[in-house]
Amino acid sequence: MAKKSVASLQTGSKRLTKAIKMVKSPKTGAYTFVESIMPPEAVNDFLKKK
Repeated sequence: MAKKSVASLQTGSKRLTKAIKMVKSPKTGAYTFVESIMPPEAVNDFLKKK
């Protein structure tokens, strides 16, 4: 499973990070990418989830 924190985004007073995770589908075996924009503190929790 590939994991990567891609960019740090800054909007106004909030600092955000875009994280992309590669997830394997249990049905087909194909890989998909899941993207999310969140605070930097939440990135590790997002990447640890399956």
